[in-house]
Amino acid sequence: MATEDVPSLTPNQILALVVLMSEARELDNNELKALAGFSLTGNDNKKLETLGVIQTDRSHRPFSHELTDKGWRVMRDLHTTEPPKAGKSATRTLLTLLGNIHRSLEQLQVTHGVKLSEGEFFRQVRGESVEGAVLGETAGDAEAQVRAAYAELAPGPGEWVGLADLRDKLASLERAEVDRALMALLDRGDVRIIPVANTKALKPRDIAAALRIGGEDNHTLSIGRS
Repeated sequence: MATEDVPSLTPNQILALVVLMSEARELDNNELKALAGFSLTGNDNKKLETLGVIQTDRSHRPFSHELTDKGWRVMRDLHTTEPPKAGKSATRTLLTLLGNIHRSLEQLQVTHGVKLSEGEFFRQVRGESVEGAVLGETAGDAEAQVRAAYAELAPGPGEWVGLADLRDKLASLERAEVDRALMALLDRGDVRIIPVANTKALKPRDIAAALRIGGEDNHTLSIGRS
């Protein structure tokens, strides 16, 4: 996304987007108020929706909000824009932090070959997949089952296995359990989960089995070094 494509935002709009990014999940207005000090309503909500950077679920109260794919792209480039004058030092500090995060993720790609999206990064920071976190017996067991199922499906270590096939193999587990296990495994050095480049080749079962990470659907899993 070019710098000129990043929208002009108010300090509150930037803050709401930063909180949604840092949590990397859907937040309702009560949660947003607790984290940011305000609910996302009125003109701020309307503008962010109109820009297509968030989606708001009004099927329940309090309303909830989540970054869209475009929203994640905007957050990746937001630090390149001039901060709003009204925001003063606080907004400038946020944009500086976003720039440092973006550069750090790029450096990981260059130095270690690790492609980590902003969504994956913040999920790990929150502790959903940080190595050494207390995941509980159920989560640990689910991770072990994912690894066992992968070993049965893959021709060898490091080979790619479709998440649709993996989910079929793990039919005894709830989808949410499998998702949590996959997200936890992402922090391990030998695990990769990526999208399929040729989306036209995807079958309905592949689309349904996708794992959403950082605003992007991912379809294949690799464990180990080939």
